Amino acid sequence: MLKLLRAPNVIIGQHWVNLLATAGIASELHNRYLNGALGEIPAEQCAPELWLVDERDEALARRLIDAASRGPAAGAPGWRCGHCGETLEAQFTVCWQCGTPRNPLDG
Repeated sequence: MLKLLRAPNVIIGQHWVNLLATAGIASELHNRYLNGALGEIPAEQCAPELWLVDERDEALARRLIDAASRGPAAGAPGWRCGHCGETLEAQFTVCWQCGTPRNPLDG
């Protein structure tokens, strides 16, 4: 396993886990519940941490998280769901019609 990075909070950390899972990358979010120990334990040890199960996924995982953190560019084109054909705006990562995730490598 490889510690990839610290998340600013559990919600964003879980979002990253979900994003990576959609791309077929196994990961785990550690320190989910240590926020309550803040003060007793140093802050840098309480932050949620994203760990990769397979170290070989590091480059792709970093690229996906970086792209997700930036969000779509202004005026980015929408996308069409490969499963049901629904047209969606660029900021959506899951089809609201059928629930199929957008392929994270498709811009």
